[in-house]
Amino acid sequence: MLTTTLLSTISLVCLQVLADFNGQQPAASQSQASAQSSSSSTSQQYSSQFDVLEFANYGYTGYYQQVKSISNMYKDSCTCELSSDWVEFSGPTSPLDQGVSVHFRGPLILESFAYYVSDDYTYGDSSSSEWKRLSYFDASSQTSDNVTFLTKAGDNSTCLGKALTYADSDGVSSASSSTLLANNTLINSDEEYVIFSNVSCGKSGINNDCGVYRSDNVAYHGFYGDIKMFLFSFQMPTESVVTDTSTDYYDLPAIWLLNDHIPRTSQYPTNSNCSCWTSGCGEFDIFESINYTERNHLYSTIHDYQGTGYIDYGISVDGYIERDTESTMSGGVVFDSQGNAIVFISNSTSFDAEISADDVNSWISSEDTETTKTLTSVSNTKPASSGMSSTDGFLNKYFMFAMQSLCGVLLCLF
Repeated sequence: MLTTTLLSTISLVCLQVLADFNGQQPAASQSQASAQSSSSSTSQQYSSQFDVLEFANYGYTGYYQQVKSISNMYKDSCTCELSSDWVEFSGPTSPLDQGVSVHFRGPLILESFAYYVSDDYTYGDSSSSEWKRLSYFDASSQTSDNVTFLTKAGDNSTCLGKALTYADSDGVSSASSSTLLANNTLINSDEEYVIFSNVSCGKSGINNDCGVYRSDNVAYHGFYGDIKMFLFSFQMPTESVVTDTSTDYYDLPAIWLLNDHIPRTSQYPTNSNCSCWTSGCGEFDIFESINYTERNHLYSTIHDYQGTGYIDYGISVDGYIERDTESTMSGGVVFDSQGNAIVFISNSTSFDAEISADDVNSWISSEDTETTKTLTSVSNTKPASSGMSSTDGFLNKYFMFAMQSLCGVLLCLF
């Protein structure tokens, strides 16, 4: 029988391997989170609390694969094919300088949302050009501009999951046309909706404006630009409706960005060829509770291949923003011209049609604490074949899941 000392040593080594493997603090898997939710009521601190989380040198040169075709969508033989022509990207914010969709998971109440662009904003430079608002939503006044709420409430496909439909006023039911989210709408654990622009996609096709997307999806463009800002006013209350703590994302709210190709084909595919995600088209987690033990800690994580070969876990800033479960939180993420991606919470946040560089600088700099993670400069070589997306991504995922499971068993034994 293993001794306590040996178990302790193996557990520490296991956790260190995970941390080194993905360049961040180890986090519980969903299966671990479910187990912890029934036995733990306090947060275990893995890192320190900050008001501002920053990635420096964000954006790199790389490639990803688009979905080329979807076959037999409603049969067990459902499958997808990736294009052999890789999409190249380069520069600050890449690959998320392309269109992105904005995703929300409960428990969460969205009060306000806005999307801005700037010609040359650089964090800390008061001479930078102002920010201009291109999209807006306010729940209390029921006003909006250039937003479309969608949700996964359509027909289910064996390899793609549920299709996107217009979201009804509750955020999770299907509607027949574009509908605004009602005031004080609470979505619960494991419930999600997404915001796109109001610019509809043209015909599905690999060379068309939105690429290939599933035929039964409501398809819209996301939000473009290498210098852009997303602002939010929201609540993340403690889960009070869902009682099944084995729910995949029980009491783990999140706000995040995806390359807009992803939800138009499949956000949660059972076949990695049904999404560009595994090949690195981009995800940026702005505010995310990553495991139940740390459910009141909001982390920021990027999922691409800048500085890591393991996209499933990505790279996080070494710190968290405290989740306020009692009050409204306001803040967002700024992508500037120099490759700085800055996540912040500030009570001074406003949603005006135009915002000066000074105002944004003051929102961020007025906060008490800030931490920065500088990313590796990366210029990836174009792959010779498409094998990575369909094979390597799954191997990485299975290895990480196996390591997590081993850690969970050993820590329980200890």
